[in-house]
Amino acid sequence: MINQDTIVALATPSGAGAIAVIRLSGNEAIQLADSCFKSVKANKSLFSQKTHTIHLGHIIEGDRTIDEVLVSIFKNPNSYTGEDVVEVSCHGSNYIQQEIIQLFVRKGCRMATAGEFTLRAFLNAKLDLSQAEAVADLISSDNEASHQIAMQQMRGGFSSEIAKLREELLNFASLIELELDFAEEDVEFADRTQFKELVERIRFVLKRLIDSFAVGNVIKNGIPVAIVGEPNVGKSTLLNALLNEERAIVSDIAGTTRDTIEDEISIGGIGFRFIDTAGIRETKDVVESIGIKKTFEKIDQAQVVIYLFDSTEFKSASATFKVEIEKIKNKYPLKPLIVIANKMDKLSADAMQVIQSQIEGLTLISAKSGDGVDTLKNQLLSFINTGALRNNDTIVTNSRHYDSLLKAFEEIDKVKYGLDSGLSGDLLAIDIRQALYHFGEITGEITNDDLLGNIFANFCIGK
Repeated sequence: MINQDTIVALATPSGAGAIAVIRLSGNEAIQLADSCFKSVKANKSLFSQKTHTIHLGHIIEGDRTIDEVLVSIFKNPNSYTGEDVVEVSCHGSNYIQQEIIQLFVRKGCRMATAGEFTLRAFLNAKLDLSQAEAVADLISSDNEASHQIAMQQMRGGFSSEIAKLREELLNFASLIELELDFAEEDVEFADRTQFKELVERIRFVLKRLIDSFAVGNVIKNGIPVAIVGEPNVGKSTLLNALLNEERAIVSDIAGTTRDTIEDEISIGGIGFRFIDTAGIRETKDVVESIGIKKTFEKIDQAQVVIYLFDSTEFKSASATFKVEIEKIKNKYPLKPLIVIANKMDKLSADAMQVIQSQIEGLTLISAKSGDGVDTLKNQLLSFINTGALRNNDTIVTNSRHYDSLLKAFEEIDKVKYGLDSGLSGDLLAIDIRQALYHFGEITGEITNDDLLGNIFANFCIGK
């Protein structure tokens, strides 16, 4: 399946900048680069240079000099793709970038497709499939936690765990298959007691990996948090305080926020996406009504809900606040709910104590001054199990891996049932083969062109 073409692409983001990197990979990468390169030292050929070296010179076409560049050489098999790779660091002008790329195309290169460099790394066994997918996650990581997980997976933490389980299961599968060849002699090569212990261990590891997806998915994609409450209780002020910038319009006029406003920040290395919603109240204003409808849609999508009320209004409207809190709890019983009394800076100590005594688990803040905002951030972090991150445990973030793990777990359960029921080796072998198949799907021992096309189509062109 490996295409022998030499490919070229811009490896840095498109647009003007200080420098840009143009990457070539393939059997003729060094030869093609050499044909366009003139070293500052006379008669220096890139082809005769050692791997992992950098050379100063000019990219030329005939008598025309396009740019002064640095050319990095990585000879196969010790390169990212496993092929000869050349990286040209040029000045970041759009014009220069395109001139150099088009020059290489005229010399015989082909423009790389999305993810083709990493695809070649996979096909040349430089990375397994889960490591290759982690490259895309690493590029898109925008907080400490998602970066940490992607790095762990790219280094092979997840792959090695799966590969070890697969190897042990494969060893037993071989013994059971061997038994089938000696069916008439009625012998057992696979110790059933040891096999049961292995199956239990595999079930335990699979269950842990499957459970980790709940944490991994929110870390990778950010945790949506809906800020809800009646109009003019300080929702927009709270959003601005959390983001530490004037993101939402703040006004004393009730109903200022007519649409949802979203922004994301990192708290303790975890991404949180805050959604400031329109105030919930009865209204005849058509535009505001649409905003309120969107509020309930955002609550449906959120994983955490913050209900905010004005603490200075508690004495006269406590019954209303309590009813609204119960409504949210009843409608979304599985969603974590943080109840916040805002404008604590306007309350006496006695008044604050009265409010806290009437609503369990209440958080008092002043969104305007920022008092209590750090406490709120710590509460949000408490909903995420960061222990796995601190312990450097494997965390699953990829939905394709999650699906394969579920299928593998189902097949291992069948193997366990077969062992407990005393099923014959030929029936056990069928379920074991299926479990091995799903393990292989994760790391790429089992794959097809459609799957690879799907995975690498999501990469950027230069990677």
